[in-house]
Amino acid sequence: MTAFALDDAYDRGSGLPRPGSLLRGAADSIPPSGLVVLAIFSVQLGAGFAKELFAALPPSAVVFLRITAGALIMGAFARPRLKGLTWRDWAVGLGFGLTLALMNLSFYEALSRLPMGIAVAIEFLGPLGVAVAASRRRVDLVWVGLAAAGVALLAPWGGSATVQWAGIGFAVLAALGWAAYILLSAAAGRRFPGTTGLSFAMIVSAVVIAPVGATTGGAELLRPELLLIGLGVGLLSSVIPYSLELQALRRMPKHVFGILMSLEPAVAALIGVLLLSELLHVQQWAAIICIVAASLGSTRAARRVK
Repeated sequence: MTAFALDDAYDRGSGLPRPGSLLRGAADSIPPSGLVVLAIFSVQLGAGFAKELFAALPPSAVVFLRITAGALIMGAFARPRLKGLTWRDWAVGLGFGLTLALMNLSFYEALSRLPMGIAVAIEFLGPLGVAVAASRRRVDLVWVGLAAAGVALLAPWGGSATVQWAGIGFAVLAALGWAAYILLSAAAGRRFPGTTGLSFAMIVSAVVIAPVGATTGGAELLRPELLLIGLGVGLLSSVIPYSLELQALRRMPKHVFGILMSLEPAVAALIGVLLLSELLHVQQWAAIICIVAASLGSTRAARRVK
């Protein structure tokens, strides 16, 4: 940390460190690739802890806890301004928030029925689909075929006990939601300053999911230990990874960021094994590798044609 940065990290009125400045200074000392890896592990640890909550709460209630915690924290640091918004701004913001709610609800429903690695691998078809749809390269057909082969390997054709068709269906819905999220995130970024677009969307998402989450969770949502874990899930799954990714993107090319993010299904499978004892079959590992390879291939090919 430079002398200027060190000086700026302290509140001149009290002489005490400014938490935000210290965190930014700490993040600056970590290579951007390390920030991305930390963000990936944070997201998957959050998903792992959320899955642990399914023993006490249904997925919709856990989603409610996660999104509400994220909305409160994001809203405190990036409060969106409603004054001056046009009806198009409202439409994008509301659509963004609704998509965020449905994407998370679908993913958690999939997570309750599938091992983590499998659920994340299928969900990852969303950003892969967006990348391929925006391309006109024939080589992308190879990546589509590889991803399709991965999904085919995951499907319970032989009645696998660890995979359900309903889980695959919810994971596909989550993938579609992620694709819509990417498009609406870009639109919100053009209409809302800084991170206020995401903050606005998270608040909308919390309002949308509240009736379902509160109804299914009931009095269990008032248990202090569950609220504390829900807060942790919100931090690990939303606030911390988004902050790390934002810092990383400021210091690294987007194609490198995309390549690193392609490792997320493999990390999810690893967290599933270590945290949840979700042992996968060789065929399932092969399927995850196919989807990771498809994402890596698509990202690298996009870089070469620029």
